[in-house]
Amino acid sequence: MPTVEELYRNYGILADATETAGQHKDAYQVILDGVKGGAKEKRLAAQFIPKFFKHFPELADSAINAQLDLCEDEDVSIRRQAIKELPQFATGDNLPRVADILTQLLQSDDSAEFNLVNNALLSIFKMDAKGTLGGLFSQILQGEDIVRERAIKFLSTKLKTLPEEVMTKEVEEFILAESKKVLEDVTGEEFVLFMKILSGLKSLQTVSGRQQLVELVAEQADLEQTFNPSDTDCVDRLLQCTRQAVPLFSKNVHSTKFVTYFCEHVLPNLSSLTTLVEGLDIQLEVLKLLAEMSSFCGDMEKLESNLKKLFDKLLEYMPLPPEEAENGENAGNEEPKLQFSYVELQYFARGLQVYIRQLRLALQGKTGEALKTEENKIKVVALKITNNINVLIKDLFHIPPSYKSTVTLSWKPVQKADTSQKRASEDTTSSSPPKKASAGPKRDARQIYNPPSGKYSSNLGSFSYANGSAGSPPVIQLDLCCIPITTSADVADLIQKFNHQSKEVVSGVDEEEAGEDVAIAAEEESTEKTAKSSMPLKG
Repeated sequence: MPTVEELYRNYGILADATETAGQHKDAYQVILDGVKGGAKEKRLAAQFIPKFFKHFPELADSAINAQLDLCEDEDVSIRRQAIKELPQFATGDNLPRVADILTQLLQSDDSAEFNLVNNALLSIFKMDAKGTLGGLFSQILQGEDIVRERAIKFLSTKLKTLPEEVMTKEVEEFILAESKKVLEDVTGEEFVLFMKILSGLKSLQTVSGRQQLVELVAEQADLEQTFNPSDTDCVDRLLQCTRQAVPLFSKNVHSTKFVTYFCEHVLPNLSSLTTLVEGLDIQLEVLKLLAEMSSFCGDMEKLESNLKKLFDKLLEYMPLPPEEAENGENAGNEEPKLQFSYVELQYFARGLQVYIRQLRLALQGKTGEALKTEENKIKVVALKITNNINVLIKDLFHIPPSYKSTVTLSWKPVQKADTSQKRASEDTTSSSPPKKASAGPKRDARQIYNPPSGKYSSNLGSFSYANGSAGSPPVIQLDLCCIPITTSADVADLIQKFNHQSKEVVSGVDEEEAGEDVAIAAEEESTEKTAKSSMPLKG
């Protein structure tokens, strides 16, 4: 084994030879033997071996193996020095091997060492992206679990930091091809990470690219298989895949395949769904996903049949009016349970407007800290949901229904309307001729749409409600239930009941968004009053 002095002497021979260093093979062999010495000799060998590596291609395997031995040394300082120098070996055909070695070293639990491995991988990425990816994917497909996990996380966090000259179209196509191989057998967490990787690729952000991703997700969801509602893995996989697909849908990338599967296979089994995710209301989650996808559904083969399945399922969440005893009083002690969160796609009716006005009054003028309270967060969610239902009610009151309104789902971020265009269209000085009054029926001749009633499913939902008191005062008629409302106290009681249900979705509300909701709601109410006289429906 060479001493420190011998290592320095042979280093001097090679350094003095400059471009002819390759003629001093014996001197380089002495340096390679330094890995068998003590700590000082190993530290010197870790620096000297890579420095002259390029001059001795015939000793490439021996040199890389010697450096790899140092990367696995018990002394952490020696390991760090050896890892830091590894990129110098990444030349020509050696680069994929170096990438493979560095990928294996990602399993290190030493933070400084782990950071050195990350930096080394990034440096060789800039030398040859495809070669580096080859080493990474080799370990993802064949390596140990800890190496696979950290290699996937490396790709999900580091690829987006690389410049465009590194992430060429050819490189992105290679990532997609290799990812498809990995996706043949992945866990739920790995699938989410790979979707993050692929959706971040520039070449897949086009319409055709997003379509490819949707097809990839559909294949992963296995929409051709028979749906088993009692199989938690089957249910969780479908929901996980659908969540990844939803952001990809647009007017050009349709959700038809997913919507059809939900209508034909999931909705009929909605009450039987099971999941291992603690605290997840699985039925509500399915309805929310279906609502988000429905906006981008294209032509459906069995449209009538699927619409009926959807309508029948939503009717299960519609409570029947309370039974009346012979004396006209409520025969039961429990008032109807209003599942607003579940039926945002459905409608209640005139009594809803009373509730909306009470909510707006309660939130009027509140900003900042005032909107952070639990009670006001609940009211903001309630206002979102009831506003959506109210908008759809107006469409359904038209004869025939107009189906022209668009709503922002209550759990999605609110976007402010562009009021400048709105004002421009209302400007009386415009060169456009004024629109003629509608030739529709007069107010007195209008018919009120009378929706069907349905049976409330007691098996769904996990909310708790207070029992209402019996009695038969004059009531405001709601389309699918009767709630006695005669005083402001009665309205407050209705609000209290709905607040229990709204808690299911409060966690997604922040105070800034809540402030916007209140402001938008106030503007909508003002606009509604102005336009009310021209609306072909009965308030």
